Amino acid sequence: MSSRDQHRPDDEVLDAYSRVVTTVAERLTPSVASLRVVQRAGRGGVVQGAGSGVVISSDGFAITSAHVVAGTTRGSAAFVDGHEERFEVVGRDPLSDLAVLRLDGRDLHPAELGDASRLRVGQLVVAIGNPLGFSGSVTAGVVSALGRALPLSSGRATRLVENVIQTDAALNPGNSGGALADGRGTVVGINTAVAGIGLGLAVPIDDATRKIISALMRDGRVRRAYIGVAGGSRPLPPRAAASVGRTMGVEVVEVVADSPAARTGFVPGDIILEADGIPIEDVADLQRLMVGEALGGPMRVLVWRGADPLTIEVQPAELEAA
Repeated sequence: MSSRDQHRPDDEVLDAYSRVVTTVAERLTPSVASLRVVQRAGRGGVVQGAGSGVVISSDGFAITSAHVVAGTTRGSAAFVDGHEERFEVVGRDPLSDLAVLRLDGRDLHPAELGDASRLRVGQLVVAIGNPLGFSGSVTAGVVSALGRALPLSSGRATRLVENVIQTDAALNPGNSGGALADGRGTVVGINTAVAGIGLGLAVPIDDATRKIISALMRDGRVRRAYIGVAGGSRPLPPRAAASVGRTMGVEVVEVVADSPAARTGFVPGDIILEADGIPIEDVADLQRLMVGEALGGPMRVLVWRGADPLTIEVQPAELEAA
């Protein structure tokens, strides 16, 4: 067997890998723009900002990271074919680090949104940004971790972005707001941060973020509810565990002053077991219920206080982000 024949399988594998990456890049690079914004600074000054954005409709809607367009309402988007479009910020949501833009141009090349819930650790992903304007940046890697939570804050409001994607595809600061794609070329995440040397994070495209994007497109903002408790997951006392058939709940560590929880009698030490009949085992379970629909009526929360269960009826209030 010749040396050429011996190396052919490895070459074919490498070629197959390269074909996937190049196919994804060719498909998505025309949909990714370099964003240039002018941000307000103190004492009337301005700061030039940069990042990437992903076109999601042919009539001009695009998504990016909220921090890329913080402090501005408009900017310009440059594509790899050399043309530029002006854009306006339709809405931004700092608590998910997502924003929706509307570009002036039409007949754009929209990317297809995928489903991050189908990703697996070790799966090939391709990060595409446009940090320099007319030359797209493409890096490939694998999903190195799933299920991470990224804490974000805006003013006094805080929220965990769930199921953040961790990847070893190299990211540069100008890649924020760009696309993280799977091997089929669908966008499964929006690159948001560099987590460390060789590690990047992306906000997943899933059911929760699709709802956020739709709300931003429709209303320019995302309505969220809150009741005003802070806490963490903890094992249930034996009697509480036996009563609900579960082992974990959320212990209230702090009750925010003048919040719905304070006005309805929550106290530190309460262990939240259920909300409107839905089991609560960690903070994320409670956060998932704090959506705009929760503002429509009272919520019945089952807590364990001392040695007994107690039901508290609380009316969630709207969470005001800065």
